Amino acid sequence: MTEDKIKRHKIAAEKLEVIKNKAFKLIKRNLGKISEYDVQEFVLSEYKKEGMVTLRSDRKYIPERHPPQIIAVNANAASPHYFPLKRGSKIIKKNDLILIDVWARLKGDNSPFADITWMAYSGEKPLKEIRIAFNKIIKARNVALGFIRKKLENKRFPKTKEIDKVTRDYFKKFGLDKYFIHRTGHSLGLHVCHGKYFRLGKTSNARLRPNIPFTIEPGLYFENRFGIRSEINCYVTENYKLVITTKIQNKIIKI
Repeated sequence: MTEDKIKRHKIAAEKLEVIKNKAFKLIKRNLGKISEYDVQEFVLSEYKKEGMVTLRSDRKYIPERHPPQIIAVNANAASPHYFPLKRGSKIIKKNDLILIDVWARLKGDNSPFADITWMAYSGEKPLKEIRIAFNKIIKARNVALGFIRKKLENKRFPKTKEIDKVTRDYFKKFGLDKYFIHRTGHSLGLHVCHGKYFRLGKTSNARLRPNIPFTIEPGLYFENRFGIRSEINCYVTENYKLVITTKIQNKIIKI
């Protein structure tokens, strides 16, 4: 991608950070009264204010196939592609684990998506099992980033399936690999969030390509209990440098 496209991706990432923070503040002010769906609608309204678009603005938008945004509480977060419908959406209460996954791009051509996931807890301290799982995904994310940096130091763009493998191997050491049920990441596109350039999965033979933004997003999903994910955006330069374009979460947000 051109320098201008990278710049527009970074602007989108900055705007998503602000919107994510606003969403968590909205939840804090309205605990016990606000639903997952309400937060989703707030996020979409903020996109409109900020001159951003997401899949919902597409004429071919089909809710069952293209969820608008992911706002998930407790067991709902155990489904990586859950999204709240107006009917049946959970009310967010005290002592809830909250996952917010938001993705959008600037309006106009040549505007790559940004895509982030953050975790929060609406209480004093999450359960021990939640804290342990969160620490594991943060470590897995850092392992993936360390692997990429090492390959770049050796003047190599790593294969995307190699990045996925080191992430899965880390979880496997703790018997957690069966709970990591999606890819480690994906490239970020201009028209849809999951770009066509490459995916960071088991079967991909692609390599990272310079100036193509992508996600790193390890997660653990415990059915009927809870799910946890950390998602950041990055790209690699032609001179073998890794650039992270989003904030990095290292602690669960307390709200």
